[in-house]
Amino acid sequence: MTDVNSPPISIISASIPRRDRLLGLILVTTLFFLWGFAYGLLDVLNKHFQNVLGISKLQSTGLQVAYFGAYFVFPPLVGGFVISKWGYKVGILLGLGLYVIGALFFWPAAKFLSFGAFVGATFVMASGLSELEIAANAYITVLGDPKTASFRLNFSQSFAGVGSLVGPLIASHAFFSGSNENSLTSVQFVYLGIAIAVGLIAVGFAFLKLPEVSDELMLQQAIAAGDSTIASRPLYKQYHTIFGFVAQFFYVASQVTLATFFLNYVTEVDTNISDALGSNLLSVALATFTIGRFISTGLMRWFRPRYILAVWAFMAAVLSGLTIGLRGVAGVVVLIFVFFFESCMYPTIFSLSISDLGINTKKGASLLVMGVGGGAVFPPIQGAIADAIGTPKSQCIPMIGYCVVLLYALFFAEPFGKGYHMEQEVEKADPKIFHNVHVEEGNELQI
Repeated sequence: MTDVNSPPISIISASIPRRDRLLGLILVTTLFFLWGFAYGLLDVLNKHFQNVLGISKLQSTGLQVAYFGAYFVFPPLVGGFVISKWGYKVGILLGLGLYVIGALFFWPAAKFLSFGAFVGATFVMASGLSELEIAANAYITVLGDPKTASFRLNFSQSFAGVGSLVGPLIASHAFFSGSNENSLTSVQFVYLGIAIAVGLIAVGFAFLKLPEVSDELMLQQAIAAGDSTIASRPLYKQYHTIFGFVAQFFYVASQVTLATFFLNYVTEVDTNISDALGSNLLSVALATFTIGRFISTGLMRWFRPRYILAVWAFMAAVLSGLTIGLRGVAGVVVLIFVFFFESCMYPTIFSLSISDLGINTKKGASLLVMGVGGGAVFPPIQGAIADAIGTPKSQCIPMIGYCVVLLYALFFAEPFGKGYHMEQEVEKADPKIFHNVHVEEGNELQI
């Protein structure tokens, strides 16, 4: 008999050699850097296009609508199906290919000064990034001990923060210095460089063996953990996943609109801040975000992820409210600290929401990535408010999303009925599942 109070046996850890799991973790973590880099550039492009193309704040959010709208369209129509049928590696290669194509389209868009073409190129690139999100987030989550899924995903997602930090640093010099301030030539070369780099990474992935985690293996894991009753439910009855989608939608909406209008906010509350300095301050905010994610990851060794999520969401909501009335340096500093407290939200919501899904794990991951489509909703709303009454007062919009995340963490983050059937499930588990399973003693953070 297996003791129900003992740590859940990791069937996946036992079925895939540690070396292969480490290789998969390292390779897929590189994808998070690419995602973060693309996202970091996007927020700076908003202000650059306002300057060069003479468009309003509301019009410039067309980039966010295209970028995050792709996350709402591509996963259910194509992305989830590809990964379910052909596996994680094929999904990653498809995502990288679309990333390259979208980046290359930036060249003719800049040549003809067409904002519509930029929006189209952004949609293609974001479709590829959404596929990478489905594959990478789900793969990191299931590649090892279920107990440490949030730890693994927060750690890997920390490198997305590094990428989003590097993006604005490059943009501040490439887009806002000298003659480039009123030109899109630098945009052409930056995205050409991105296309070449991502293309080389895609070639590397094509020739590397990536360990696959099948649906059958996920079902065995659920049985071994005593959660097969929960895992056998259809996806529409996985309420922690459904509410996780809602929380993810509102969180990403808040995260995106916060970063989208960062430059507008800091230059309005402090008229001594130039666009170039504002871009550098955005890098500071994203560095704070990255530091926050590493700190959150470390805290998950001692505290349950949902508790950290609840505290962080509460602080982000409070600080967002303060930015409405603050001016000068105080407003800028408080805004930067919002980035710290939103840092753990995406990966923690994701890992909590796809826990105990069994054979529905890939479908659940696709649904969660659709939640990123929330990034297409809040920016136009905040843009319209900012155009009418100023950016500071429009900060009430991101505050709403953080409040929704707080409610999720407090009331909906656990699968309904989890633990109720655990002892019975472990008793009824097929002994063959546990054959040759080895759990490493005293190593709670095994990968």
